[in-house]
Amino acid sequence: MSNPKILFICVHNSARSQMAEAFLNDICGAEFEAQSAGLEPGTLNPLVVEVMREAGFDISKNKTQAVFDIFKSGQLFAYVVTVCSEAEASGCPIFPGPTQRLHWPFPDPSRVEGTREEKLEKIRQIRNAIQARVEQFCAENCTRLTELGRSLRRPQSSDQPR
Repeated sequence: MSNPKILFICVHNSARSQMAEAFLNDICGAEFEAQSAGLEPGTLNPLVVEVMREAGFDISKNKTQAVFDIFKSGQLFAYVVTVCSEAEASGCPIFPGPTQRLHWPFPDPSRVEGTREEKLEKIRQIRNAIQARVEQFCAENCTRLTELGRSLRRPQSSDQPR
């Protein structure tokens, strides 16, 4: 039996949804299968590719894909997570079908301003926020991680009062 699927969607599938997909597949890919798509697929944001490489992820060969193409494929998703910012919420795609819909708003990396270094720093902050949110989701929903957390909270025999 295959793992439950999670679809991360945003406007262009060029940054936020790509980062979320990479983090989820890394953190709890043994229990979930993540994909990403966008309303109007664009090209990968090169600054996002760079900050993900800094974090140990090579997304440079990822392709952007359209939400409509995913929908037409007939795949079923346990969760559909929109990662558009609050300002973009009205244009953030809706994925039809029986699924649990979640909204995790993050700023759009393509809209950060400043020098190249300032943009990279702002995108690192977005990357870190996405990673933290994915880690939280996995801690709440992945059996393996939940069990690991429980075992880490149990006092060890050497920690017992004598």
